Amino acid sequence: MKPSIWSLACSRKIAGNALRISLVVGTVLNLINQGAAILSWSGISWGHVLLNYLVPYCVASYSAAKNALSEQDRHDV
Repeated sequence: MKPSIWSLACSRKIAGNALRISLVVGTVLNLINQGAAILSWSGISWGHVLLNYLVPYCVASYSAAKNALSEQDRHDV
């Protein structure tokens, strides 16, 4: 039985890699978008901080899961 993209995205390996990617990319995005506010601890948009980490996590985990499904399809043929 072929695993779902959701189960692959939630697997330990893919989720761990996506977490590391989101920490790096999210930190860079937050520094670019809100660097002055973060350094002065004033006017920080916490919703944007969260999204700057969440979006790279979702993109990385989806991409890795989609790639894993494609690899399985190639091997099944």
